[in-house]
Amino acid sequence: MILTYDYIKLLIQEGVIEGADESLINQSSMDVTLGDRFIREKEIYCAEPYVWLNKRQPFSSIEVECSLGETFCLAPGNFVLAHTQQIFNLPDYISAEYKLKSSMARIGLEHLNAGWCDPGWHGSSLTLELKNMLQNHTIVLQPGDRIGQVVFFKHDRVRRDKSYATVGRYNGDRYASGIKL
Repeated sequence: MILTYDYIKLLIQEGVIEGADESLINQSSMDVTLGDRFIREKEIYCAEPYVWLNKRQPFSSIEVECSLGETFCLAPGNFVLAHTQQIFNLPDYISAEYKLKSSMARIGLEHLNAGWCDPGWHGSSLTLELKNMLQNHTIVLQPGDRIGQVVFFKHDRVRRDKSYATVGRYNGDRYASGIKL
């Protein structure tokens, strides 16, 4: 079952979603806002600039923090990991899915479709995988921008030993994070 306005409001009041208020709630989703830290690809000059898929090897990167009022410029074709200001504490009977806002897609921003949030995922902001699909324009990202929306699903409780609260690698991540082994 997809959760609607009143239930999402209750999730915020109960602390399931931190850093959110009623103004972010839509009819059947909740807007999320962009955080202040970005992980971008580091320029490297070596003979083998490879990322091995089978090793889940992270790409060479650096973290950039934007202070209040600063911006992050995403150049044409570039990729960045970003995060939401909101922190999620999903119980074992609620899952969620991130969706890029259509207005963001219409300016050439793409999210790489890794937005599933398992039941039990907790203490974490949502890491966003963003790419500028434009060829000639830089997209300016600013902390606090409404970047997407989250749809919540209520379902049967997941067994504790299968819950992301028990088996998850990305619990407690307050900022964008790359691959964890």
